[in-house]
Amino acid sequence: MKPEHKNCRDWYEGDPVLEAYHDNEWCKINHDDRFQFEMLCLEGSSVGLSWKTVMHKREAYKAAFHDFDIDACANMTDEELKANLSNSGLIRNRSKIFGVRKNARAVQKIRSEYGSFDAYLWSFAKNKQIDGYWTDLKDIPTSSDVSKAMSKDMKKRGMSFVGEVITYSFLQAIGIVNDHLADCKYR
Repeated sequence: MKPEHKNCRDWYEGDPVLEAYHDNEWCKINHDDRFQFEMLCLEGSSVGLSWKTVMHKREAYKAAFHDFDIDACANMTDEELKANLSNSGLIRNRSKIFGVRKNARAVQKIRSEYGSFDAYLWSFAKNKQIDGYWTDLKDIPTSSDVSKAMSKDMKKRGMSFVGEVITYSFLQAIGIVNDHLADCKYR
């Protein structure tokens, strides 16, 4: 095994939650619609904030949003969503809280059209993982043609918090993009 490039894990700042995410989830292929929806929601919640902030609230998000069950989130009432605005375990931004239901409803329509959220997402990458084999963190992009196309299509479908940079991070989160450095042992 190659020695681990010291920089691949630098972005998590020695935080055990981010370390576990880097080592076990980040850039790992995942075809589960529920997990993909969870990552979409968490990435959307990170707009304007750090990923560290969001990841430390992940369990509260799971509890508040029915473990990111797409149908349950799509059926949340205004009252449930308003109650979440006073939940200190969440980022209490009305647009982000209500955006979970909005995006869940869009995902339901996508599943009707594509058979699964997974099939829709992977269609943007022609069903192949995109692997940059980067050698330095500074080389990893923040957006790509794929993230731009996905962002544009998601917005057209009425989704929120799906700009091209957030969408690129989402692609990493679900493993469509593998941006572990070339010599990272977790790739």
